[in-house]
Amino acid sequence: MPSSPAAPGSTTLPDDRLAELRSLGEQLPRFIRVVHALKAQATEGRDRAALVLLFPLVRHGPLRQGALAELVHADPSTVSRHVAVLIEHGLVQRVADPTDGRASLLVVTEAGRDALEQLRTEREAHLARVTAAWSAADLRALTSLFGRLVDDLAGSLPTESAAPTAPSPRESS
Repeated sequence: MPSSPAAPGSTTLPDDRLAELRSLGEQLPRFIRVVHALKAQATEGRDRAALVLLFPLVRHGPLRQGALAELVHADPSTVSRHVAVLIEHGLVQRVADPTDGRASLLVVTEAGRDALEQLRTEREAHLARVTAAWSAADLRALTSLFGRLVDDLAGSLPTESAAPTAPSPRESS
């Protein structure tokens, strides 16, 4: 089977695998652009980027702000701005960290849980419309393979400290 060169230090890839990887590499930026367009369309009157931080806070429980930034692979200053919005809207509150009184933990309020449920419902309704013509098997296959891809991509990111394990895409935002 013919093969094509791979990245330096790696093995040579068969042409058909290289073609699939190239196609995937072209689809990922397209996917990201579509997601950005969907976010922009849905952001009317609220800071959706801040709301997305509610998913890991509910899933993992109270977290320090730095740990939250690491968990979502975001710049600490960006997370700080989003957390300020969440606190301002009463969706998150700071409480003293019982293990270190100098630090604080972010805790989702009841209003934050309600906002998260609304966001989750909107997201699921949109996905239901988009995939309405898909078979259950196709939806299950995409969900499984996409989750695997995101897990593997997240696992390939450098880590700076022992932050809480990142949630699987099937578990978080």
